[in-house]
Amino acid sequence: MKIEGIDHVEFYVGDVLQTAFFLRTAFGFRTCGQGGPETGLPGRRSMLLRQGDIRILLTTGLTADHPAAQYVARHGDGVAVVAFETSDAALAFSEAVEAGSRASEQPAEQIADGLVTAAVSGFGDVDYRFVTRDGSGEIFLPGLTPVDATVDATGQDPTGDPLRTLDHIAVCLPSGSLTDTVDYHRDVLGFSRIFEEHIEVGGQAMNSQVVQSTSGKATFTLIEPDTSRQPGQIDEFLEAHGGAGVQHLAFLTQDILSAVPRLRSQGVEFLETPDSYYDRLPERLGDISLPIETLRETDVLADRDSWGHIFQIFTRSMHTRRTLFFELIDRHGAQTFGSGNIKALYEAVARK
Repeated sequence: MKIEGIDHVEFYVGDVLQTAFFLRTAFGFRTCGQGGPETGLPGRRSMLLRQGDIRILLTTGLTADHPAAQYVARHGDGVAVVAFETSDAALAFSEAVEAGSRASEQPAEQIADGLVTAAVSGFGDVDYRFVTRDGSGEIFLPGLTPVDATVDATGQDPTGDPLRTLDHIAVCLPSGSLTDTVDYHRDVLGFSRIFEEHIEVGGQAMNSQVVQSTSGKATFTLIEPDTSRQPGQIDEFLEAHGGAGVQHLAFLTQDILSAVPRLRSQGVEFLETPDSYYDRLPERLGDISLPIETLRETDVLADRDSWGHIFQIFTRSMHTRRTLFFELIDRHGAQTFGSGNIKALYEAVARK
């Protein structure tokens, strides 16, 4: 199985128009497709948003028995499908099922555009969809009508997009399921483990492992709580979300120091970082590639791995259940993750 990258992420939401409005006005996403019962999507309404190479599909169930409506009833708005770009979706599906994955959607082909999709179980109530696109690309998914996306909600040209691609997806897992989830990604999807650590924050602790596709373009940070310590934020997520789920999506940007003020001006709220964090940066990291005072002004975190520096900032959750949020990340040579920022994130979330 060869996974080239993440084709799109599908959210199940209670109100597709309201969620789309927020992502367009606050983050600068553009609508590039939409559909509903009138276009061949029975029982649902969907909207496709895009910025850079990031594609987010929003779906609202119009009836109580639609899977999207059932998902929202259990978890609230959240990521329900992660779609992988692959050279042969039908083959990837059959290999995954043969390796023990549960089938969710049988292979379906849109012959006119060379589009093939299929889906299997992922983790919790999240499915993995395989997508092959061999045609003109005019049809994103059956039932979605293309929409001109040459400008964003404020009329700006897309060449100035601050968000470029989906760097990684962070997932919260129940205690005791981390090893099995890592094994699933390795044995069924061909991912490799590239990073792991045990994190302690006050009386709380958690275990984290990062798995990545052979292409390096699909990365998951998997986290479980350490139940030998005090209950903490991962436990709170699992209780509020109702089980395993996506905690945050990390958007890669090439200039985080300009992206943060721009998104703040559009209504995005970021977590704040105390001055003491920046006072200790020289001692912890030595010379870094961005000015510390500018990092302090923008609340951007800094860390490093063996290859270079990494700069991150996390949004305040706008979710009713205080579960899902987003991250901006800027890599200056770094290929994995630093340990210091994860601890800083959870300290920041604790102060929210």
